Amino acid sequence: MRIRIVDAFTDRPFAGNPAGVLILDGDAFPADDWMQRVAAEVNLSETAFLHRVDAADADWALRWFTPEVEVALCGHATLGTAHVLHRTRLVEAGAPVRFRTKSGILTAEVDGDGLITLDFPTAPLSPQDADPALVAALGIAATTCHWTGPSTDDLLFEVADEKTVRGLVPDLGAVARLTRRGVIVTARADDPAAGYDFVSRFFGPAVGVDEDPVTGSAHTALTPYWCERLGRDELTGYQASSRGGLVRVVQRGDRVQLSGHAVTTIDGELLV
Repeated sequence: MRIRIVDAFTDRPFAGNPAGVLILDGDAFPADDWMQRVAAEVNLSETAFLHRVDAADADWALRWFTPEVEVALCGHATLGTAHVLHRTRLVEAGAPVRFRTKSGILTAEVDGDGLITLDFPTAPLSPQDADPALVAALGIAATTCHWTGPSTDDLLFEVADEKTVRGLVPDLGAVARLTRRGVIVTARADDPAAGYDFVSRFFGPAVGVDEDPVTGSAHTALTPYWCERLGRDELTGYQASSRGGLVRVVQRGDRVQLSGHAVTTIDGELLV
């Protein structure tokens, strides 16, 4: 089987968020422990596995694994998967891709310039009292805390400014003990003229991802959060990891559109 490494939410190699993409033979997933071992071998924040389905509502079944666990939703690996399907012409040019996943039916569309737009469910944000131990582990003074719902199971913290987000050096061991999937820390952009409206970082040591470079699924929560505060339904987020990446977002009621480019950096063969 062919396995690709795709940098997502970027238009240049060695930026954005790399994901493994493995298109499976047949019409069923192999054993979970085999997929988990492959994801551990690839050792990226996510590896996507997919196979064809013959269904009225979907063309492909899709699952995602970190090096340690399966997750219910992943944005950058879905974007990378759509990129691979279009580049290999397994999907007709201009045709949407429909994925059956643990988070329902997700779609991806690719325009003529290679911009990929994902249609994902909006995260149901619930205000929470911030855990003082987690706040201390992050090294922040949080202004708000929200839970992002069962699909992503993250905690979203807003802090005072972009400088705080960029300067975070959390105690990852403590964060792993105090979270289930991960933590999003965000702030309004200091200068919207820079080309983005808000910044974020994502830490998921509890699932084997110390810091994720660009987290599409986190933007299902960041989109409604910032659209409400900024009074607009179309924004651009910048995830301020060392690799960095831009995510264009649109709020459409209970759905969120996430857009970005992708670049294949490795195309190889899985021998086992």
